[in-house]
Amino acid sequence: MRLPATAHNSRPWRIHEPTRDFRLEDVWALPTPGGPDDFPRLVRQFASADPSQSLPGAAGTLWALRWKIGERLGWDGADSGIGSRVPTLHDRLPADLRDAPAGPDFDALPFTSLYLLEDEWAAEIANRTMHGVMHLGWVPDGIGGYRGQMAVLVKPNGLLGTGYMAAIRPFRHLIVYPPMIREIGREWRAGAGEPASPPDEIGGRV
Repeated sequence: MRLPATAHNSRPWRIHEPTRDFRLEDVWALPTPGGPDDFPRLVRQFASADPSQSLPGAAGTLWALRWKIGERLGWDGADSGIGSRVPTLHDRLPADLRDAPAGPDFDALPFTSLYLLEDEWAAEIANRTMHGVMHLGWVPDGIGGYRGQMAVLVKPNGLLGTGYMAAIRPFRHLIVYPPMIREIGREWRAGAGEPASPPDEIGGRV
């Protein structure tokens, strides 16, 4: 379920400080009910995800098309990413976050983990169109449990990035995100028997 911006902005997430010049693009409630210690399992699930294999129908087609277009137009080359076109947000983090576990490496998605806390994880991505952040939080669900919450923050790259983000917004909201959120819920239910691990044991870099 898509949430209002206040669902992200009203919480004291640490990501607010290093992303003051980013725009909050989306906030989504994730169908991942759990207890207070289940956040590490959600982090592992996201880090191991491969939407090119799991997204069904039109969503999977659009996902594959985006990367094919990016390859043809050179949007995703090594000179357009973190450390090339834009500096990493890791340099903006306060000292305690720079010293925290960065979080896991991604199996398939072109993200780089920034930091991992008990209830918060952030990872960044950059290409010719934008510099983006995926933020996961673990929030009370109002009925005694917890669930995941995902926010997407972006800093478009000039006119190309602004136009690109505007063009894909309806496709993301109507075609890509709904089945993706359902797949997240399905995978969460399938892995319900998996034991939790402390945040610094989620295969991340310390």
